[in-house]
Amino acid sequence: MKFLQQKLKQVDGKSYKAYKSIQGQYYFSNFNLHIDYVQGDPFAAPSKIRLVIPKKYQTIDSEWLETERRQTYIEDHMARRVQRAVFKENTLVKGSGKSGMMAIDGPDQAILKRSAVQLTDEAVTICMSVGLPANGRRINGKEADKLFFKALPSILQHSIFDLKQTELTSALHLADQHDAIRQKMKEEGWIAFIANGSVLPRKSGISTKPLEGAVPFQSPNENEVTFSIPHRDEPISGMAIHKGITLIVGGGFHGKSTLLEALELGVYEHIAGDGREYVLTDPHSVKVRAEDGRSISKVNISPFINNLPNGSETSTFTTENASGSTSQAANVMEALEAGASTLLIDEDTSATNFMIRDERMQQLVAKDKEPITPFVQKVKQLRDELDVSTVLVMGGSGDYFDIADNVIMMDRYVPVNATDRARQIAEQHPVEWPNASRSFGTWTDRTVITQSIKSKLGKKAKVQAKGRHTVMVGRDAIDLSLVEQIVDDSQTRMVANMLKYMAMHAPFRENLTLTEWLDHFEKEIKGKGLSFTQKDQEQHPGDLAMPRRFEVAAAINRLRQIKID
Repeated sequence: MKFLQQKLKQVDGKSYKAYKSIQGQYYFSNFNLHIDYVQGDPFAAPSKIRLVIPKKYQTIDSEWLETERRQTYIEDHMARRVQRAVFKENTLVKGSGKSGMMAIDGPDQAILKRSAVQLTDEAVTICMSVGLPANGRRINGKEADKLFFKALPSILQHSIFDLKQTELTSALHLADQHDAIRQKMKEEGWIAFIANGSVLPRKSGISTKPLEGAVPFQSPNENEVTFSIPHRDEPISGMAIHKGITLIVGGGFHGKSTLLEALELGVYEHIAGDGREYVLTDPHSVKVRAEDGRSISKVNISPFINNLPNGSETSTFTTENASGSTSQAANVMEALEAGASTLLIDEDTSATNFMIRDERMQQLVAKDKEPITPFVQKVKQLRDELDVSTVLVMGGSGDYFDIADNVIMMDRYVPVNATDRARQIAEQHPVEWPNASRSFGTWTDRTVITQSIKSKLGKKAKVQAKGRHTVMVGRDAIDLSLVEQIVDDSQTRMVANMLKYMAMHAPFRENLTLTEWLDHFEKEIKGKGLSFTQKDQEQHPGDLAMPRRFEVAAAINRLRQIKID
């Protein structure tokens, strides 16, 4: 502490770059300060620090680390406490630019594995960003002293050193409950579970908070299940969606898409009070949609599209500007290649000619003149041959009635089981599919030519996330705005790190398939954590959160002109 204070006095009033001399490790009374990165300018990206609290100053209960999920939930709780303390901290650190700024990469409603807080049996590590104080571009040592010796200790005092046992216990109980529900889903063959009383609508299209006064979810009797979970006096009840083909139907604005959105985000767990804390979906579920204009590289879309008029090969289809139907076909095949076991589809974001082709149109346009085999003719084979389930919002066509295992009708936000009625209608108005395909077909395990990623980076080897929806690889932008299951900017930053890792390891892993890369990433994260992509894993890892393998695959697949053989 005293050494840092002396240094701050020495550099006071000097050029801002003199702050570089304070980089290093300092021992405070009850924590260690690591200044890992010092910004070069008061207006530049803030400096990176770690606050390490050894177990002798903060008790680390063994029960916090009993399961991977328990550890993640305690880390998540600590990050939220630090975030709250930062927001409430009233120590005013003045200066120009980002002087005095203090921030942690705090969570939103989803509980994600993140780098902001790292918990081991030896210590708690808090990763933060701070703006080192300046007057103009001159160091303000007195304000820096306030930052390091008043503000940061105060934040820790009101967060990590003030953890409430009841809140910690609640986090552990929720972790155990989520584990129990997911285990029950596996045992029973459910792809989703939605508890009665859940609040699915959000405040607005840009808010993740629950809508006040919303109609609470209540399962139809036919779909309702009841079972016991830990740390709860009463059993939990709700709607189970079994493997197979599930249709969500109903009139406009009755809640169809709201239900599907809850399912697509149910691949992540949510905090208590979110309204969706007991809405869980198969973690290998992928939302699939049309995506006009995206690039496609050597994807086998032949199960859906064949015999193009221009003679293009669809078993290794490549384009820089895909249409709605070809992009949706590619998205399905890429999801299957990455290991998806459930597809989530909304007609509002789908290409009509990919989803259906009614009887009259079949009579007008002969089969040999239509290269597209619609999804309705393939979804049954997905279920029967590949054990891949589908949840589909469909309010404009009854063509899926014949093959649906389960039909849920939303009526003023209340789900009603309409399976029997849909089957009666299907029997009264049968639909014939001439020359319907008997088998689904196959996808190709493509090899990523990682040297083609490296060639895009340029001399600076720069790969950078720009918000949640864009990754810059050199000068090329990967657009992830329509990859709807990315929920945090920090996930996108981790995706960017993974792409750079692929490029830097190109000479050593040149022949890995896309799925082998995804498996490798998951193995590295499990063994080394989110910092596995950086050379010095003792340094501040950056603000990172765990992405799923499907979002990583989406970024690789959308990198224009990447070579995938």
